[in-house]
Amino acid sequence: MNRLNTKTPSRSWVAVGVVLLLAASVQAGQSTVQGNAAAGEKIAQSGSALGAAACVSCHGAKGEGMPGFPALAGQRPGYLVRQLDQLAEGARQSPVMGPMAKALSDQERADVAAYYMSLPLPMKPVRGPLPSRGDDDGAWLVERGRWADGIPACAQCHGPSGVGVGADFPAIGHLSADYMQTQIDAWNKGQRDPGPLGLMGKIAGKLTPEDIKAVAAYYARLR
Repeated sequence: MNRLNTKTPSRSWVAVGVVLLLAASVQAGQSTVQGNAAAGEKIAQSGSALGAAACVSCHGAKGEGMPGFPALAGQRPGYLVRQLDQLAEGARQSPVMGPMAKALSDQERADVAAYYMSLPLPMKPVRGPLPSRGDDDGAWLVERGRWADGIPACAQCHGPSGVGVGADFPAIGHLSADYMQTQIDAWNKGQRDPGPLGLMGKIAGKLTPEDIKAVAAYYARLR
């Protein structure tokens, strides 16, 4: 616990606020294609005409996720659309999802995102108590951060219980440690867009595998 800083600088909230404002400006420039949840459900169940596989084969019958594949239920559509766009363009690299995203039109990506947003998010926005000395590292990282290493609290960007905020900060509270680690590795290898101000790209390089396991375990306890 000696690496953890018990004091959160007040100016950190200003920094996070700037990131959120920038995220909102990015969202304003995104595609305005309106998704149709009913059409998205058909793609999720049966795949697309151009060859994208049914989403349920990897992400579960109701978007609950499967080993190695994240839950999509309740995920914000702006985030899902942008991830699909980046996968199709190669800005986010994945040998599995890249071809699937390319086999979806702009409208189909919006439809799939609308469908998964219509499903209930399997967690509630419950903010955990601020940890005190003796609490585990996961509680500290989620609720306080580790400012000595330049790591803000997860809850400041991803919301209470990791339910997500806007199109730039997805729901993460239901992700497994293994999946979180694969994404941290992808950021460290330059295989994912680092996000507003390069925030996640910078944070990823400061998180250890032990940090990731602790964060995932803490979110699981909150659920």
